[in-house]
Amino acid sequence: MLMTLIHATSTISIFCVFWDTEFWIDKDGHIHLWIFVGLFLMDHKDNESSQSGDIENEGAIIGHFDRKESNISLEGSMREPLLVKSRINTTSQIAIVGSKIYPIESLDYEIIENELFKQDWRSRKKVQIFQYIFLKWTLALLIGLLTGLVGFFNNLAVENIAGFKLLHTSNLMLKNKYIEAFLAFAGMNAFLAICAGVLCAFFAPAAAGSGIPEVKAYLNGVDAHSILAPSTLFVKIFGSIFGVAAGFVVGKEGPMVHTGACVANLLGQGGSRKYHLTWKWLRYFKNDRDRRDLITCGAAAGVAAAFRAPVGGVLFALEEAASWWRSALLWRTFFTTAVVAVVLRSFIQFCRGGHCGLFGQGGLIMFDVNSAIPSYSYNDLVAVVVLGILGGLLGSLYNFLVDKVLRTYAIINERGRGPKILVVIFISLLTSCCAYGLPWLAQCTPCPADLGHQCPTIGRSGNYKNFQCPPGHYNDLASLFFNTNDDAIRHLFSSSNKNEFHLYTLFTFFVAIYCLGIITYGIAVPSGLFIPVILAGASYGRLVGRLLGSISSLDVGLFSLLGATSFLGGTMRMTVSLCVILLELTNDLLMLPLLMLVLLISKTVADSFNKGVYDQIVRMKGLPYLEAHVEPYMRQLAAGDVCTGPLITFCGVEKVGNIIHALQMTRHHGFPVIDEPPLKDASELCGIVLRSHLLVLLKSKSFTKQRVLSGSQLLSNFHAFDFAKAGSGKGLKVEDLDISKEEMEMYVDLHPITNTSPYTVIETMSLAKAALLFRELGLRHLCVVPKTPGMPPIVGILTRHDFMPEHVLGLYPQLSSHHK
Repeated sequence: MLMTLIHATSTISIFCVFWDTEFWIDKDGHIHLWIFVGLFLMDHKDNESSQSGDIENEGAIIGHFDRKESNISLEGSMREPLLVKSRINTTSQIAIVGSKIYPIESLDYEIIENELFKQDWRSRKKVQIFQYIFLKWTLALLIGLLTGLVGFFNNLAVENIAGFKLLHTSNLMLKNKYIEAFLAFAGMNAFLAICAGVLCAFFAPAAAGSGIPEVKAYLNGVDAHSILAPSTLFVKIFGSIFGVAAGFVVGKEGPMVHTGACVANLLGQGGSRKYHLTWKWLRYFKNDRDRRDLITCGAAAGVAAAFRAPVGGVLFALEEAASWWRSALLWRTFFTTAVVAVVLRSFIQFCRGGHCGLFGQGGLIMFDVNSAIPSYSYNDLVAVVVLGILGGLLGSLYNFLVDKVLRTYAIINERGRGPKILVVIFISLLTSCCAYGLPWLAQCTPCPADLGHQCPTIGRSGNYKNFQCPPGHYNDLASLFFNTNDDAIRHLFSSSNKNEFHLYTLFTFFVAIYCLGIITYGIAVPSGLFIPVILAGASYGRLVGRLLGSISSLDVGLFSLLGATSFLGGTMRMTVSLCVILLELTNDLLMLPLLMLVLLISKTVADSFNKGVYDQIVRMKGLPYLEAHVEPYMRQLAAGDVCTGPLITFCGVEKVGNIIHALQMTRHHGFPVIDEPPLKDASELCGIVLRSHLLVLLKSKSFTKQRVLSGSQLLSNFHAFDFAKAGSGKGLKVEDLDISKEEMEMYVDLHPITNTSPYTVIETMSLAKAALLFRELGLRHLCVVPKTPGMPPIVGILTRHDFMPEHVLGLYPQLSSHHK
């Protein structure tokens, strides 16, 4: 009842799986007795030699299943083991998503070319192909419409909630009720913060944070529970509204990227059997490949909705989010962001008629700096270089501190929901104390004489806040703290009054925003990094502009813009997309050369110290992200050097019991299928069969009592859609199967569901080349085949975890000196 694999050397390794008692005598006369204990490995060499260099892996199982009814002689079944070394992968199978730890798995971006798939494509008519293409564009349209609506709703809600809070506080201060004003201000902030924290902690922990690292990992091929679920979408929308309105130093731009991806995933689920939404057209999208394209469109739409930057959204998806791109996807993404721009433009025109409450110039930010002088000289270039270097240094320090804070919050989050809420309340109270207390340290400034509007502003938003000052004076620090983040950025970018903000005010505001932004990101609320970084960068940019005013002719508003650009480049490490987003935000194309220069300098300086903030967060969260470049030490290894195993393989016509036991005792998602005598003259690799497809096949109980080919009957009983991936990862499980003892002894033909054209590499291929191939093709499994004829048809299977530095350097620690 078992298959024994023997290495043809003095070291005899026996890999076996069994569920009864048997004995066998090997060629050296040793007697081996097995009693069912699961799966076992025996080595006739010293035990320490079999364990050296081994690492563990969850669910990894050793074995190859026997077909005792195959009429193959026992002697003929003795052959080389699939792997000479018994190595098991120990890279983590869990990661932090939002504020909770979830198990992760890879996505199937490869086209599974089995007989059912080929039959489906051969049977499709031109009208069905047209329907498929038409539906792709229709879904892109719907993603743009819904993301635009969500973006407008977010801004409308934030502006009205925050506006009511600020106006109520200001009215109390005008009546000299300063204590009551603080209690009302801090109380409303704490209430909104608790609402956001409760939503994240109890309903959708995956919604915490910006969500960009998770979306970036998903488009790289990493999936986690609830990362794009409807509950995550709901909490992301309302949690972001509550968090931003609560006065946290966070932005809604990062969460909007995650929101757009969730909207796209919801539309691309391919229907729902639970709610009887199984329209035939929708079933075309029940695969990870099409969902990936839709989610890429959703991420781009999120940026377009957040910044009103449609071209910047496309470039963001291309440069930062997506790991795989093609021209057809570029067209659909551009179409989606164009729809978002049209939707936002329409609603803005509607709100200008006074129909949206306090929502006016704020919210959907557009920073107009056209009044500044567009010309510049060599002295100005020196100032720009200084800003670029400063932005790179501050950005790298910011990333370093964010990483340390996130690791601290990860420890706190492990203690449960209560500590998460307490941290949210503490940060809310600290932010309220800073926003209300620091302006008391600022001096009152007389209102400009030639100002064209009311000063100080009373009963409305504006950049001349009265606070505690006498009539005719304003508090410049309160003008920054007692506004929404979007309005504060607009005031910093303003070129109308050079001396509107004192040097002390700019420095104090920069330090406060810099520190609050670091400690706020990572708490259990949806929070983006764009706005805190732009705020901090704009404040020190305006400060540098004031200090260098004697040698530079650039306006302080332009210095503020360049400071924000430098800080963005130092933290995000993006170039093209950031440049275009800022140009679309400011509507000033003449500043393009300076923006490009400051981005390149800040990124170059910051790269000397650490990686971009999103790359660091991806790594800190434990997401197995495959970089676009390979590590240098990978060129010293071959693909066969990192294969883990031995493998579990199935015959083309396999016994049901063997499959059930393999599925129960492993978490593997792909199994090689090998055709052996008498089905073939010699052993050959037929392909790979997926766990999800095996479960569907076993659920149907299309079994035979004899080992015979029954593929034609299966092709007539099934359709390719029967094996489509279930929405939100809710597929069949082994526990859902009800197989009797008699059925365990029967056989099932795996050929119809086996991917007969899997990607393969020879075992001597450079590991660096294999890693690049794996990432560029978006694979989940990469077969490694032997170079020497006469060997078993497959050496091993590479998954993304086999390319992780933890695994490679665990096998070959001597290469750690080459790892950066």
